[in-house]
Amino acid sequence: MGAGHAHKLYRHGHSPVHALPPHCKIAAVFAFVVVVVSTPREAMWAFGAYAVLVAAVAAAARIPAGFLLRRLLIEVPFVAFAVLMPFVAEGERVQVLGMSLSVSGLWGAWNVLAKGTLGVAASVILASTTELRSLLLGLQRLKLPPLLVQIASFMIRYGDVITGELRRMSIARRSRGFEARGVRHWGVLAKTAGALFIRSYERGERVYLAMVSRGYNGSMPVIDDVSATRAQWAYAAVLPAAALAVCLMGWTL
Repeated sequence: MGAGHAHKLYRHGHSPVHALPPHCKIAAVFAFVVVVVSTPREAMWAFGAYAVLVAAVAAAARIPAGFLLRRLLIEVPFVAFAVLMPFVAEGERVQVLGMSLSVSGLWGAWNVLAKGTLGVAASVILASTTELRSLLLGLQRLKLPPLLVQIASFMIRYGDVITGELRRMSIARRSRGFEARGVRHWGVLAKTAGALFIRSYERGERVYLAMVSRGYNGSMPVIDDVSATRAQWAYAAVLPAAALAVCLMGWTL
């Protein structure tokens, strides 16, 4: 998989959650999200219980609440969509603070916010306790198609490479006194985008030729094989198992 690749989402630590094999954590988060999505939206108490479970995992991983809340800002566009639903949805209306809102829209907004926030929170904890390289190894261990794993690996690495190249080009423009202020500067920005595309394409060609010259035949070598014990699988299964119990009570109560 190549050299290690640190990312801003990852938070270095030595907690029991950090120590779990990556494929155990990926499977646990996936199962947890499936259970949350399967919960009836009317069982509002169940989502409170899920939030307590997520908070407990975050505490076990020693992730500060502020760190987790800042990463949750990624779902702001979905929050904006959910806020609009009670205003645009049709059906029975109800008066709330002098505003006519759709009952089905209110339930839909709650459904999106509750399930989306829990899913994003679980994903943030996963990314905060697992390095990107380990995530790729975990996906490979879970028998994800090798081609998809390679695409994800290159996408992650080249995303940071291209971002760094764009930052250097921006610094070079500013050092020459350029600052985009209006439409008349769009031409310069368009040339920058074109140059960035050409540089990225050329770098990709050079990397591919270097890989072929070193024996690349369509599959990446596995440097270390990550395995998990029964105890580790059992530890990882605590979250989805507890969530499943809550879900079942949500359907029956």
